[in-house]
Amino acid sequence: MNEFINFSSDDEDVNLEHLYNIGLSHAKRGNPRDAIFYFDKILEVEPNHFDALVNKGNVLGKLGKYDLAITCYDIVLKDNPEHMTCLLNKGLALHYLGRYDQAITCYDKILTHTPDNAITLYHKACTKSLQNDIEQSIVLLEKAILFDSEYAKKASTDKDFTSLYNDPRFKSLIT
Repeated sequence: MNEFINFSSDDEDVNLEHLYNIGLSHAKRGNPRDAIFYFDKILEVEPNHFDALVNKGNVLGKLGKYDLAITCYDIVLKDNPEHMTCLLNKGLALHYLGRYDQAITCYDKILTHTPDNAITLYHKACTKSLQNDIEQSIVLLEKAILFDSEYAKKASTDKDFTSLYNDPRFKSLIT
């Protein structure tokens, strides 16, 4: 005799939450492929599970699969166009792909709502530096450092600022 187990929707939610936590655990321990496996299992059942999509995008980004990461973020942004984590990480993925104007568009959406967002100001400064917009890059970096002084240390070794290394204004910001 075969037994069939029916899961109620509450059981399914618990199961998805369990799979999600396992995926997060793998992501935090540096096991990206295992993390993606679990996030994909969730997405098979619930294709618009925002947390799984965001975290899958993050893992894909860490693997350098920026186009796939952007696809995950875009699904979330379709329903939640102001999702800060997706906007920031999509901006970073676009930055790494060299699509600087699109990255800045993502950063600007965040800064419209939170103009004192240090991490976004910092990444926009990086992108502006790579676009050789030295003036704007320095202004943005100065604001980022004003809100979080740790960005001075980070900027001192960030290759995105290579074009600024000899600029006295940059030197005064990072010392």
